[in-house]
Amino acid sequence: MAIRELRYFGDPVLTTACDPVTRFDKSLRSLVTDLMDSVKPSGRAGLAAPQIGVSLRVFSYDVEGLTGYVINPEIAELSEARHDIEEGCLSVPELRFPVNRAVRAVVRGVDVDNEPVVVEGKDVLAQCLQHETDHLDGMLYLDRLGKDTKREALRQARGKDWFWQR
Repeated sequence: MAIRELRYFGDPVLTTACDPVTRFDKSLRSLVTDLMDSVKPSGRAGLAAPQIGVSLRVFSYDVEGLTGYVINPEIAELSEARHDIEEGCLSVPELRFPVNRAVRAVVRGVDVDNEPVVVEGKDVLAQCLQHETDHLDGMLYLDRLGKDTKREALRQARGKDWFWQR
């Protein structure tokens, strides 16, 4: 089992859009295995490749007994119904803020054999699918906060031991 070290807020890899996967080889299989292993510890719902320092469009998820991964995911559908839900992030530990998310989401991508994959989720899984896809676009959930809330989140983050400084 290879649980990879996490990258934290402030690390540029987290705010850079990821490259699409174009090589479906042994190294991709290894990355997917690491992502699946690294999402297993308690309290983790999803993990995107940039959170372990890899700038490729891949994420894993483990929500309420449903586990999997998606390569080159794109949001295909979002429900109109939205709600503010408290959200956190492994790369921004200890901080949680309300984020407006669709209650239903559909993600389309491929697996390690470049075969189509569709993941549909409601509630927590929908939130996870949106959150992880955001990571691959170089966006943190903090970027979805209102101006004042984001300012407070950034203030709190700068005071934490895990905050990555250049």
